[in-house]
Amino acid sequence: MNWDQIEGKWKELKGKAVEKWGDLTDDELDKVNGKREQMIGLIQQKYGRTREVAEREVDDFYGKL
Repeated sequence: MNWDQIEGKWKELKGKAVEKWGDLTDDELDKVNGKREQMIGLIQQKYGRTREVAEREVDDFYGKL
């Protein structure tokens, strides 16, 4: 699934994101709206990850969809 598809199906997929990153709120995920860079930034901020680690987590997560 590519990022355009993810953005288009975000309402369906954000539940899976909550399963992976339980501390994320619906409001935060609504603001992200499936955008890769915003999701990476949110993971960095919420979990204190480095950019590289957050990128890897996000890419691994969406690669499994």
